[in-house]
Amino acid sequence: MLEQQAIAIDSDDRVCCLNDLLIGLGALTEQTHNCQITGLSLNSNWINRGSVFLACRGRRQLGHNYIGAAIDKGAAAIIYDPVAPVPPEFIDRLQTLNIPYIALPELSTKVSTIANRFYLQPSQRVYVIGVTGTNGKTSVSHFLAQALHQGENSCGLMGTLGVGLVEAIIPSDLTTPDAVTVQEQLAAMYDAGASYAVMEVSSHALDQGRVNSVVFNTAIFTNLSHEHLDYHGDMVSYQTAKSLLFAQPGLCNAVINCDDAVGRALIVKLPPEITVISYGLENPQANLRASKLHYDRSWVSMNIEGSWGKGELSCPLLGRFNAYNLLATLGGLIACGMPFTEALERLCQIQAVPGRMESMGGWGEPLLVVDYAHTPDALEQALHSLRDHLDPGGRLWCVFGCGGERDPSKRPLMGAVAERLADFMMLTDDNPRSEDPIKIIIDILSGMKNPDSVYKFRNRSEAIARAVQLAGSKDIVLIAGKGHENYQQIGIERRPFCDREQAQQALKQRRGLLY
Repeated sequence: MLEQQAIAIDSDDRVCCLNDLLIGLGALTEQTHNCQITGLSLNSNWINRGSVFLACRGRRQLGHNYIGAAIDKGAAAIIYDPVAPVPPEFIDRLQTLNIPYIALPELSTKVSTIANRFYLQPSQRVYVIGVTGTNGKTSVSHFLAQALHQGENSCGLMGTLGVGLVEAIIPSDLTTPDAVTVQEQLAAMYDAGASYAVMEVSSHALDQGRVNSVVFNTAIFTNLSHEHLDYHGDMVSYQTAKSLLFAQPGLCNAVINCDDAVGRALIVKLPPEITVISYGLENPQANLRASKLHYDRSWVSMNIEGSWGKGELSCPLLGRFNAYNLLATLGGLIACGMPFTEALERLCQIQAVPGRMESMGGWGEPLLVVDYAHTPDALEQALHSLRDHLDPGGRLWCVFGCGGERDPSKRPLMGAVAERLADFMMLTDDNPRSEDPIKIIIDILSGMKNPDSVYKFRNRSEAIARAVQLAGSKDIVLIAGKGHENYQQIGIERRPFCDREQAQQALKQRRGLLY
């Protein structure tokens, strides 16, 4: 197993000359030639003696402001973005201590290259698969990692749920970590014996250059819909950011959803040297196709056919969109060189991802489903899919809210989706952060034609419990928005909270009430 201490590479394990990291990037001097470094960091709090502090320009603040703290921690060198000068009081200290400080324009876009060199080009030593798209990144990444992490092969994973080898994932805050951490973790996976690494690649990471020097053997595109417009501004910019993954130098294979309009546009633009594996449920020209989907209370089964053969696939998963996720995974396995029949056999063993259409209950009581759906499209897909799994006479409930300090334009859209597709709605707080929760609820209600029909419980625990109490034994209750998260962000405080635990508790309470 990959232990936590193996994830963070000890600075003693890596020593190199600063010159070697900057060749072709910045001014080389006698100081850089003589400077030996043992680590890299974008955060002054994480500097160890001998490390380089990379003072980048952030969206909210400049790394320059923390140069003094980095000096105090023992930084061996400072690399900064000349978008702003180094404060004079820090220059005096740097010169007195003979610490090199190097200006590197557009530093943020070059950090990946610097880290790639420091960690000895780890993405060229493991087979790296990148997964991008609005929805499905986490599921596809985990399905791939489960299928690849068998026998003598180990697989690393980097994404929303954490980082590490499959059996020892350590939680992390970002879908795609910063550029230094990406290279550090890939190196750690290689050192731990990984043959493969699967990485969720967010649009933020692509736009900010966090994976610029990662060599992806295979890139997977799931879909694109309304999300992150608070960051990108419009859908065109969002699409452009996603497409950057398919322009990475060294890419060999592209697995693309050709039922998606953006996916079809990507396929047309790819150069001929990239092998394309298209997949879909509706496009007869797709290289991989699924048909005859069948749903029961907690399983989905389908026929698969394509350029490599035919077969049947049954998995303990919920929803039509998981058919897309399974096809994407199958395409990724084929791109790795796995035979079609073996790939299908491995997919039949796939287990649901925590907080991704994760079900509990059923069999004489409501089926509760916890999912991360926090975009209009994801919520629509989840509700559509669960409708397929309803028993005759069953009703569909939706417990949801919207996060604060995030794209407000999606709130009325999510309200409209829930009203159109659910039989009953329970509106509650998500992660309000420092935004007024009442305003968030009002924004959601503004997209509904009949807002008075909605149950409203600000307390999320109470909302879940109430929905489970009111639901019938044939009903399905979707608890959407937070998925795997184990906290609720209220103001600046992160309070312990887990939808999955709350759902289990609500089922126990219901059993006590009924029996």
